[in-house]
Amino acid sequence: MRPTFPLLVDTDFPTIKRDRVQTLQVNLGYRCNQTCVHCHVNAGPNRTEMMDEDNIAAVVDVLRAQPIELLDLTGGAPELSPYFRSLVTQARALDVRVMDRCNLTILSEPGYEDLASFLADNQVEITASMPCYSADNVDKQRGDGVFDLSIAGLQALNALGYGQPGSGLVLNLVYNPQGPVLPPPQAALEADYKRELHKHFGIVFNQLFAITNMPIQRFGSTLVSKGQFADYMSTLKAAHQDANLSTVMCRSLISVDWQGYLYDCDFNQMLGMRLDAPDNPRPHLRDLLSLDLEGRAIKVANHCYGCTAGQGSSCGGALEERDTDADTDADTDADTPADTPEDNRAQAQQAYAS
Repeated sequence: MRPTFPLLVDTDFPTIKRDRVQTLQVNLGYRCNQTCVHCHVNAGPNRTEMMDEDNIAAVVDVLRAQPIELLDLTGGAPELSPYFRSLVTQARALDVRVMDRCNLTILSEPGYEDLASFLADNQVEITASMPCYSADNVDKQRGDGVFDLSIAGLQALNALGYGQPGSGLVLNLVYNPQGPVLPPPQAALEADYKRELHKHFGIVFNQLFAITNMPIQRFGSTLVSKGQFADYMSTLKAAHQDANLSTVMCRSLISVDWQGYLYDCDFNQMLGMRLDAPDNPRPHLRDLLSLDLEGRAIKVANHCYGCTAGQGSSCGGALEERDTDADTDADTDADTPADTPEDNRAQAQQAYAS
């Protein structure tokens, strides 16, 4: 894999500082039942790095001691951790919201047949990867057969009440572009997803998050190999919006790696850019029991432009929405066939790169 950090470290990205920490995003390990082209973690079935029991206990100690509102569980496939269910139940007992970043196909894996029911019983919010509403595009990005398994997973979640009005069970989907372009306007694409998934499969969900691909790890290496890295960075920089700086996720989130070390965000974690803490070169989970980070500078590099380009992007999707003709069309003409994601991406890139 070709390294991208040397291409990112010399940066002119603006200085940003931390607000109060509201979200603890914990990477439970890099093992995954899928291998996705866009993956910024380089996760896969052969990865062995997994968070141990001592660090799981430290996560619970932090939740007990600090006013954390959301525990955001990621991976790999976080559900593959042997401590996943224990961590979820302990966090919920502390009245902390829990979000599971689920790839949907894990719900069909042998031994995980009751996973969906467990998530529903514990009112875990699900943020599920779904890069398109067409089989060809999903399988191209994530592997043959992934689309059908993803649809089956969404239908199983719907049957339990996820995404259904008034159920309180939140089901959000995540869209990533397939190449070196910006995602389209989130609201318009969400309307397309809701129309097409309901029309063809009877699926409902709450929100769609459109997330910009980061020029790091597997995706970044692919850009370097294809000679597209510099052009993609130019696209991100040209689309930078200062208004997005006030709402980027790193201002209120701390990212934790599988060994318990702290980072400003998941992307910095993948680049080995540890969180700055006073007199502590390797801050760890247990340091959060006494560490006050509010007002401290966040480590930045050129990949940060991925979070401020166009609508802006974070683990929770676009940071702001803009009025577009596509939004109006999607809302007023539900019988018109949806544009393909490729059409939407081209329109978005044209609009935001200008």
